Order: sequence, then C-alpha cells, then structure tokens
Amino acid sequence: MKISVIGLGYLGAVHAVCMAELGHDVVGIDVDTERIAKLERGEAPFFEPDFPEKLSAALERGTLRFSADLSDVRECDVHFVCVGTPQGSDGSADLGALHAVREGLQKVLADSTREKVLVVGKSTVPVGTARGLSEAFAELPNIELAWNPEFLREGYAVKDTLGPDRLVYGVHEDQQFSIAHLDAVYAPILEAGTPRLVYGYESAELVKVSANAFLATKISFVNAVAEMCEATGADVVEVAEAIGLDERIGRRFLKAGIGFGGGCLPKDVRAFIASAEDHGVGDSFEFLRNVDRINQKRRARPVQLALEHFGGNLAGVPITVLGAAFKPYSDDVRDSPAIDIALSLARHGADVRITDPQALDVVRGRYEELTLVDDLEEAMSGARLLILATEWQIYRDLDPERVAELVAERVVIDGRGVFDLARWRKAGFEIMALGRGDRAGRLA
Repeated sequence: MKISVIGLGYLGAVHAVCMAELGHDVVGIDVDTERIAKLERGEAPFFEPDFPEKLSAALERGTLRFSADLSDVRECDVHFVCVGTPQGSDGSADLGALHAVREGLQKVLADSTREKVLVVGKSTVPVGTARGLSEAFAELPNIELAWNPEFLREGYAVKDTLGPDRLVYGVHEDQQFSIAHLDAVYAPILEAGTPRLVYGYESAELVKVSANAFLATKISFVNAVAEMCEATGADVVEVAEAIGLDERIGRRFLKAGIGFGGGCLPKDVRAFIASAEDHGVGDSFEFLRNVDRINQKRRARPVQLALEHFGGNLAGVPITVLGAAFKPYSDDVRDSPAIDIALSLARHGADVRITDPQALDVVRGRYEELTLVDDLEEAMSGARLLILATEWQIYRDLDPERVAELVAERVVIDGRGVFDLARWRKAGFEIMALGRGDRAGRLA
C-alpha cells in the first residue's frame, strides 16, 4: 500500500520506518527541513535501538522517502497523522498542529484520484477529538477517519510497533472501509496473532490516556509506599516484591525511585485531568492530581538527602549525577527527573557534573549551570556524592571498588533502587536508597 506518515517526531519517524519494514511504500512528511535532510541521509534524529538499521534498509530498498511538501501525499491510500499534542498552560492538549494537518489534508485530498482514502490519527488526544475531526472531514466524501492509538515504549519502540500487544481501531459505526484498510496495513502483525480490537472513536481515544494514567498511578503508589518505608524502616523493594506476586497486582511498574518523566506519562495524566473537567467528571479524577504531585515530590528526595548529608550547605560540593535521559535506552530528556535533580542541586550551589551514554548531545548548550562529562570515570573523579538518576546498564554494572578509587567521598544516593546495597557498603560507601532504610539489604 502507499502510505503517508505526517509528523516525523519520535512516534512518526518510528512508524514510518516500521511501515516500510512491513513492505509498504511510505512517504514521511514534516515541516522541519533539517530533520527531513537528516532522515534522507539515513541519520537517526534520536537514539532508539534498531531504528538506524531499519531506516537505512528502507532507504536502500527505495520503499521510504521524505518530504516537507504535504502535496506529496496526494496519491497515498492511507495517511497516518502523528503530530505532537503538547501540554498547554492549563494542562490540556494543544491540538493546533493536528488541526493544521486536517486543513492541509482537506486541500490536498480534494483532488486525489483515489476513490476513497483513509486518514488515521495516532496522536494522543482528548476524547471527542476524533469525532470532531470526522465531522470536519465530512465535506469530502472520499475521506474516512479512524483512530489507531500507539502504545510504544521508548527504547523498545521498533519492537513495540512491529510486535504490539494489541491493535486498537477507533472507527465510525459503519466504517468497514477503515477496518479493511487497517487490516491490510497491519496484515503481517495480525497474521502473527496480535489481538485486534475495533471500537468507537471515544473508546479508542480513552484507551491510550487511561493506560498511561493507570501506569502512572501504579508508579506513584509504590513511591508513596517508599515514603512510608523510609518513615518506618521497611524496605520498599521487599514490599513491592511481595505484593507483585499477587496476580491481581503484578510485578511490573512497582519499582520505587525518583518517578516517571518523558513526553507521555506526565503530559497524558495532566491532559486526562483537563479532559475529565471539560466533560463534567473532574471530581472523579481528582486522585490523578495526587499521582502527579507524588511523582514530582519524589524528584526532590535526592536533593533533600544531599542537603541533610552536607549539613544543609551544598555550596561548591562536587556532585555527579549518573544519567540525563528520563529512562535508559533513550536520549529523551523531556521532563526528565535526572535533569530536574541536577538543576535543583545547582540552584543550591553544588558543582554538578552530569553524564549519560546517549543524552548529553541533546542537552549540550541548554544548561549553563551543569557540567556535562562524556567519560564516566572522569565524571565520577573527585565527586563527594554520586546520584544514580537513570538506570543505564553501564551504571548498574559499576564496580564499587573501582568507584571508591575515583571519588573524594564514598557517598551514593540510589534513585532507582538497582544497586546491591551490601556490595556498596562492603566497599566502604554510605548508600542511601529511596524507600530503603539503613536496615535494608542487611538480611541478604
């Protein structure tokens, strides 16, 4: 099939490459000409495992091209809209880019030779958006609109796109054309046994934000438990392990630490609250405000621990933050807890060095108050405090004996709950782990 992907941010670029991988003829569209040029050269505009290889392969096959001209989509059968819906000042989603694409497509597709075309929204939007867009497209009888939310995880985006745990189609009540075309697009995925769920627009829109809000709630819950553990001497790792064995709860997303970040969960939680208020049910989602508040609060905990350790004065104290990306296997620093912590330490006067295997180029030049260090050992040399903020494997594998030779003071704050406490203590470190008191790890 001939497919267009409009919007080549993280979601759109991955989707375009993966659609080409499935055997379709794909054109990717974006207003950012520098991004277009980079993709045309086979250069990934972000770090994502497997993406560069599949991009290069698609370009070599000739099944993927890029353009800044929306008119280049005119003869495509299916149009995926993947533009951003950033958070507005009131927490609601800004749909400006989405409506701009809708207006552009109406002009371009008005004289398409295709008897019928399918426009598919993939952006995360407030419930009701798809129906409104469908009504706007109604003036062109050759257009059908479907909604097909994505559920990819950064660091696993290619895998999640080519092998998702479900496909959700949001369609108008009588849109068999939409269903048939989406089935054709995803034929190899469906043949592999992936569940296909066909719903109305509203249900499809709510699936994505509901899933993200639930995951955020689970993370904030275990972080609230971590606070209780710190207050009582319990170990959140032990508590989470035990409750996670309850099949009603499950073990995933029960890792306490400095909370979640990125471009999805924080934004989607706030947008969900705003949408609920718009629909008159805001009171029922008041708890999500606490989910957001708890998440933000946990970012402050490492700074609080640092202040307590140094007697309330961080002026000139050399502190190294291990990690800048909001999660490992990504260079995304949007709403990153690691960056927030580093900046807060700097505001308290600390001499903050930050290191990351992939994200430093993204933040370079943004924060004058932070010293970016590419080499890990150099970053740790002379530090009086190390803070683990992003759980990259290279940090999980650190040898505390070697680290002890580099640092000026053997103090560590484990913000992700991944260090072997006994091993670091054996190397002479004072290690503070969120949700884990002094007795934590002593029975191991």
